[in-house]
Amino acid sequence: MDALDALNERIVQCTRCPRLVAHREAVAAAKRRQFLNWTYWGRPVPGFGDPAARLFIIGLAPAAHGGNRTGRVFTGDRSGDWLYRALHRFGFASQPHSTHPGDGLRLTDCYVAAAARCAPPGNKPSPEEFDACRPYLMEELRLLRAVRVVVALGKTAFDQYLRTCRQRGCPVPTPSPRFGHGAVHRLPWGITLIGSYHPSQQNTFTGKLTRPMFHAVFRKARAILEKGSRGTR
Repeated sequence: MDALDALNERIVQCTRCPRLVAHREAVAAAKRRQFLNWTYWGRPVPGFGDPAARLFIIGLAPAAHGGNRTGRVFTGDRSGDWLYRALHRFGFASQPHSTHPGDGLRLTDCYVAAAARCAPPGNKPSPEEFDACRPYLMEELRLLRAVRVVVALGKTAFDQYLRTCRQRGCPVPTPSPRFGHGAVHRLPWGITLIGSYHPSQQNTFTGKLTRPMFHAVFRKARAILEKGSRGTR
C-alpha cells in the first residue's frame, strides 16, 4: 500500500467529529426515496484521482446523497455531473459522468478532494470540524507533489485551502488572495489558485453559474498547465 492509499484508509476510518458521524450515519440509514435499493457508504469520503496529478480540485464536503451514498467524492449528484462533464471536456476525465465507484471513470492529471470529508448537516461544517479534518488535506497536498494548479469550488473551499497552506508554512500573501469566480492567483510557492463558484443546484439552477462560466475555469487551468509543460522542454 502506498502513502496515498494509506492516507485514504485513515480518512475512511475517521470518527473525530461526533456531530458529523451521527449525521452521515443517520442519512445512510434513512436514505432518499429514489435510493432505497442502495447500501449507502455513510463514512468519510477520501480523495480520488491521479497520484501524479498537476490539477487539484477542492470542494466543500461530500453531499448527503452523493458522496455519502456512493463513497466517491462528487459522485452521484448534480454537482458531480457538472464537474466531471467539465473535466472530460478538457481532457482530465475519461467520461463525462460519474454515478458510482465502479462506473469506469478515470482521472488523468487531476485529483479531487474536499475540505471536510463527511457530509455535514445543512452542508455547513463547523470551524472545529474543518480544523479536525485539515491534517488530512495537509497530508494529501504533501503527497501530491506534482500539483501546479488548484481549483477551489466555492469561497469556503478557497479559504480552507489557503488556511491549510498557512498551516503547512507556505508564505500566503498579505492581504490574502480574494475569492472570485475565475480569479487567478499565482502563489509564491509555485501554485496557481483559481476560484470558481461551486456547481451546486443553488448556483446552477439560478444561473449564477452557467456551463460556459464553469468551463472557462478549466480552460484556464488547462492553458496554465500546457504553458508550464512547454516551459520545461
